[in-house]
Amino acid sequence: MAAVQGADEMSEHRNSSLWCGKIPDSWSAPPVYARFEVQLGKMLDEKRITGKFLAPYLRNTDVQWGGINTSDLPLMDFGDSDRATYNLRKGDILICEGGEIGRTAIWEYELKECFYQKALHRLRPFADLDDPRFFAYVMRLGVEMGVFASQVNKSTIDHLPAERLRGFRYPAPPRSQQTAIAAYLDGETTRLDHLVQAKEGLLEKLAEKRRALIARAVTRGLDPKVALRDSGHDWLGRIPKHWDLERSKWLFQERDERSVAGEEEMLTVSHITGVTPRSEKNVNMFEAESNEGCKLCQPGDLVINTLWAWMGAMGTARVPGMVSPAYNVYIPNKRMLPDYVDALVRIPAFAQEAIRFSKGVWSSRLRLYPEGLYEIWLPVPPLAEQRAIVAHIAKETAKLDALRASAERTICLLKERRSALISAAVTGKLAISEPKA
Repeated sequence: MAAVQGADEMSEHRNSSLWCGKIPDSWSAPPVYARFEVQLGKMLDEKRITGKFLAPYLRNTDVQWGGINTSDLPLMDFGDSDRATYNLRKGDILICEGGEIGRTAIWEYELKECFYQKALHRLRPFADLDDPRFFAYVMRLGVEMGVFASQVNKSTIDHLPAERLRGFRYPAPPRSQQTAIAAYLDGETTRLDHLVQAKEGLLEKLAEKRRALIARAVTRGLDPKVALRDSGHDWLGRIPKHWDLERSKWLFQERDERSVAGEEEMLTVSHITGVTPRSEKNVNMFEAESNEGCKLCQPGDLVINTLWAWMGAMGTARVPGMVSPAYNVYIPNKRMLPDYVDALVRIPAFAQEAIRFSKGVWSSRLRLYPEGLYEIWLPVPPLAEQRAIVAHIAKETAKLDALRASAERTICLLKERRSALISAAVTGKLAISEPKA
């Protein structure tokens, strides 16, 4: 692996109008068209698929920063002329024309026959002047700096036209130095990526532990030695023997009060955050010209997003406000503590039970109406026990949330380190020596 030289050995940098700032005097900044052939892929035309010349092709989603997906690729007709135009050779660079504009990967296969569709640009070098891996790192930096976002054609859907890609100037040290830089970055970014993956794995485990903690508390209570009995309902399993079991019909009353002026706080209901003020969330959704007629809810009310109940979009309101008239609002009776209800209805098992009593042809079209909710049986612990369960959940999830926040900060710092390392290396600010022959 190439060694990083000290700061006193760094090359003198010159002022440059290049998008990445200064680069060493010994480097060049050619436009893409000077060194690469740029070829946009073939447009998919299902009407012209005859089945006579079928071959696999890559889509935008198959090209990722970590490499290219070659499993389960779709097929499209590629005749002799198409095969000559859209074939892939080892070392070809593929760049996303839309989606995450500029996302880049390298075709690494020698003999595997494959082509690509119009959502991708193929860059093929005219001469052996550039290391594809180095160029991919340059593209990564450009995407992170927003270079391609500022160049996209805004006339229709965001995309990167070939002529603008051809005009893109990039920092270009000699080929041998590009290879040394790419090798160094391969090692360092792999190390950082492994650290990120480990932290992301920790986040998944914390989330699973959080779900399990809540589910056990609201269905089994806090005493591990308590006597249990069969609830008679698969989603609940065995519950404490002294708990009551009731149909929701006897625990909730529907509230159908409407806003007159539509000036109350608008609340949103999701499977991730439950019931929260819309002002606290960054949401991009259609907003009606008037909120008159929206349903009112009070603190402690159970609110169910009727359209997304099958995903678990429900919870109890913490503040007064209004929700979509398509939602359903319920008042829990005095036997149910609102915070206990919130924890209970937001566990995955309850969402699955709600699906059983929802109406609709397709899973994504299921709707949970009041008559469906009222068929669901719920555990009813004594109020004192409900309070203890809620306090336990708050205490234990606070610990898990602190660990999650710490892991997320570490992930952010690692990703920033990765970006800074790529930036310094591909612009020559971090001088990297070539391996000795």
